[in-house]
Amino acid sequence: MTVSTHDIFITLVAIHIATGTVGLISFWIPVAGRKGSASHRRFGRVFINTLFATGITAVGIATATLIAPLATHPHLTEHEVFHDPIMIRAIFGWMMLYLATLTVNLAWHGRLALRHKKNHRATGTGSNHLLQIALTAASTTCLFKGYSVQQPMMMGLSLVGFATVATNYWFIFKPQPKAHDYIKEHIKSLVGAGISVYTAFFAFGAVRLMPELALTPGLWAIPLATGLSLIIYHQYAVTHKFQLQKWWRSE
Repeated sequence: MTVSTHDIFITLVAIHIATGTVGLISFWIPVAGRKGSASHRRFGRVFINTLFATGITAVGIATATLIAPLATHPHLTEHEVFHDPIMIRAIFGWMMLYLATLTVNLAWHGRLALRHKKNHRATGTGSNHLLQIALTAASTTCLFKGYSVQQPMMMGLSLVGFATVATNYWFIFKPQPKAHDYIKEHIKSLVGAGISVYTAFFAFGAVRLMPELALTPGLWAIPLATGLSLIIYHQYAVTHKFQLQKWWRSE
């Protein structure tokens, strides 16, 4: 029996949806729960591990799309915007590959920030450097492919990848980090990974349910605005907590 690209694609999509659903749900338990608690650590591990699986399968889905755009997306052959193989490759191939790389990058960096909390330079492992290179390449490709098909959404999203690499390296090579900087980096990375997964969920899910809304800026702005608010709030709470502790020790 011959296994087609479409068969592989469908299998990867099924795994992707299953792991992604677990990730989307488990994301909120560490975010809303008491930090450092047993449930925070347990579901945090579930979230990170499922994100790795979700990201890796997304790489496979994107690759299959780049190889056979019409065979993997036959439901779009009559669509006004997405019927063109070039457009399918751009949105469901290159952009998905970029979001998958972004998700894995953030999840891995956030995990390392916590693991090496006593030595932030140790976060700069060989694997982490490779992920920064991969994300830079994926962001650049997303930017230029977005320009080639005149999709501002792709070009705008690529900037998130460049910013991620810049802030990751800023943390790794920071000369004298504060004692709580690793917590803030952990928050930034893992909430950022959650934003990436929810963005993909809204965008690619919308194409199947409501294709005309797939590239609507408002739809993409929902997870971004929610995630940025969570990052700002939790980073402020961490800073405030450590400032209070420092004040009490000085008294």
